[in-house]
Amino acid sequence: MSGPSRAPAAYEVRVAEDPADREACFAVRKEVFVAEQKVPEDIEYDAYDAEAVHVLAVRTDGVPLGTGRLLHGAAAAAKNGDGDPAVGSLGRLAVTATARGLGVGAALVRAVEDAARARGLTAVDLHAQTHALGFYERLGYQAYGPEFPDAGIPHRAMRRSL
Repeated sequence: MSGPSRAPAAYEVRVAEDPADREACFAVRKEVFVAEQKVPEDIEYDAYDAEAVHVLAVRTDGVPLGTGRLLHGAAAAAKNGDGDPAVGSLGRLAVTATARGLGVGAALVRAVEDAARARGLTAVDLHAQTHALGFYERLGYQAYGPEFPDAGIPHRAMRRSL
């Protein structure tokens, strides 16, 4: 007999195109990265935010559950370090504690990938916290290069061809 299961919450994932959605993205990042993981707020938000494609997961009652962003073009090439403009950069993926285990993170990754395809990108790179490597591997990402610190948290680079 298996243990209790959590019923999936009804939610949608969308590109955050209006100011309220973008603010909800930033609020989720503040909750997860700044408050929970103790990332300094002055490095959580950066110049890339202005041009990034942000995605937002919200419950049907409007409660934000998670966010992620896609960098593309020159911003992604600079972030990835290899200069390839056909490779996007997935980052700032955050899911609130109450929404973890419901598939929200995977839905956000797929939404970022869809946004990358829509821009003609052929692959997506990301810098994964090492505890999340298995999550990204299950979604088709492969780690490469050595472990490195980011905001004091161990990370690995990963990539998935689209």
